Amino acid sequence: MQVFVYKNAEEVARAAATVFAAEIFKKPDCVLGLATGSTPVPLYKELARMNHEGLIDFSRVRTYNLDEYVGLDPAHVCSYRRFMNENLFDHINIDKANTHVPCGIGADHEADAKAYDAAVEAAGGIDLQLLGIGHNGHIGFNEPNDVFVYPTNVITLTQSTIDANARFFDSADDVPRQAISLGVGGIMNARRVVLLATGEGKAKAIRDSIKGNIDPKVPASILRAHQNVQFFLDEGAASLL
Repeated sequence: MQVFVYKNAEEVARAAATVFAAEIFKKPDCVLGLATGSTPVPLYKELARMNHEGLIDFSRVRTYNLDEYVGLDPAHVCSYRRFMNENLFDHINIDKANTHVPCGIGADHEADAKAYDAAVEAAGGIDLQLLGIGHNGHIGFNEPNDVFVYPTNVITLTQSTIDANARFFDSADDVPRQAISLGVGGIMNARRVVLLATGEGKAKAIRDSIKGNIDPKVPASILRAHQNVQFFLDEGAASLL
């Protein structure tokens, strides 16, 4: 595990962008695992800029997102499919047929979760997985639990996650109570993992993940067992290390 600390979120984004650009340059048809939320937005803007300037080419890249809300149509303003389109895919030369987000509106969510794992495996696995981290240490939507849940699964969101995501909805009552998320096993199977965290609000989760015990009640702590993981932090997120 490596930990890099930068002055602010913009520097974090630029540093992380070089990692993703290098992966695409090395393997033009690489498989990227992507994340949503406010933290990766500066990274996505930087990648779009690099694409526009001809520095990187997404035409053969394949992507698999971590998660999606249960019950939200992909066209819904708060769906993660729409988030990815508006924040990255619409701004780069990627074939959207090569972009994948878990299905949250199928008739059988458990079957959809199994199919997602099978699709990632069929693609050859994830070469580079991007992560954020929740205030409670969750990665993807893998919430604190008594055990680590390894396959893609349907998760009931904790109140703290609902409250944290309420800012994207009209109210907390509108936040879906469940999501489909790539499991801890899918994340750990990625050949390389990059976690971004910015702001003092993430400082405790970062400290507990890096300095505490490996504990399913702090899901991100399992990353310390990964053979190739980097934490990219700003000064606020690193303030309790």
